[in-house]
Amino acid sequence: MSSSSTRALSNADETSHARGALKAVTAATAATPVMPGRAAILAEAPERDLVAAEAAGAQFMQALGVDPYDETRPDLARTPQRFAAAYAEMLTPRPFDFTTFSNVEGYDEMVVVRDIAVQSLCEHHLLPFVGVAHVAYLPSDLIVGLSKLPRIVEHFARRLQTQERLTLQVADALVAHLHPRGVGVVVEATHSCMTLRGVRTEHASTKTSALRGSLRSDPATRAEFFALVNGALH
Repeated sequence: MSSSSTRALSNADETSHARGALKAVTAATAATPVMPGRAAILAEAPERDLVAAEAAGAQFMQALGVDPYDETRPDLARTPQRFAAAYAEMLTPRPFDFTTFSNVEGYDEMVVVRDIAVQSLCEHHLLPFVGVAHVAYLPSDLIVGLSKLPRIVEHFARRLQTQERLTLQVADALVAHLHPRGVGVVVEATHSCMTLRGVRTEHASTKTSALRGSLRSDPATRAEFFALVNGALH
């Protein structure tokens, strides 16, 4: 496998199997020696019709009793267009290179990046949920450029999601690309489908976790991870 190898993560990954398995992880790639390089992370963007989305936005407003063409409220005229553009942006992952390096120093302790911004859309109500992710891994032969951990979180967040699936997909992507000894992901988020409607629980937040490898199987390593995430260790 050369440093120019490309692996694609697809929006369709969500339905490929229950854990959001990566299309790129085939039997062939699983047998490939672990080597540093740049894996291009791409998302198959479905065909989008912003003109139709804008028209649907105008119909949506009208169906709820808001006239976007009300002459007394001229600023509403472009609201359907802004609505369509905003949702297209929120549902479009940005491509990036998942850059890995040889672990030449033999670093064998946990790498943790905390408080990664999470911004996604609830697939049940099309309303945002926002919060933070804490991502950790125990290196083996590879280490990753630290900026790629927020990138992989954003990659899976920029689509209609559930928090549970998002958490699993981030963990499984790191396992597939890094082959580490362990991975831990915690996502803490506030869901506007709970805070703005329904029960309107203003201060409620949801926490999900996914553990892989030794972070799941070894109690001491798992405890260290949660202590680092919760700020008990410095």
